[in-house]
Amino acid sequence: MRTPRDVVQAHYDASAAGDLDAMLADLAPQARWTEAAGSPLAGTFTGRDEIVARVFAPILRDWKDFRFELERLIADDRRVAAVGAYSGTFRATGKPMHARVVHVWEVEGGKIVRFEQFADTHSIVSATS
Repeated sequence: MRTPRDVVQAHYDASAAGDLDAMLADLAPQARWTEAAGSPLAGTFTGRDEIVARVFAPILRDWKDFRFELERLIADDRRVAAVGAYSGTFRATGKPMHARVVHVWEVEGGKIVRFEQFADTHSIVSATS
């Protein structure tokens, strides 16, 4: 069985390839996904459909060249922390963004059951206005 680190690394590999289906392939049916308070996408969303509608669809719609640059993964037997940065250009304003971020993942039985984002929301919001 893949380790939690392997599961999360697969998500980021798929992200780098622009493959949303592969990014979300290891989500548990009732996975909970939390975007940081203060972010334009703030909230907690449950299940693939809600996560796609409330997180990934708006990112694809509103941001040009949005990406997460992974710097390192820190893992134990159930949790993985990913340290990195977001970048992209907000389409409506044309303003670029670069924001430091940490993602905390929980993996059980090879499935992602929880995700929480901690981000420099000021940098994200500044690009939107």
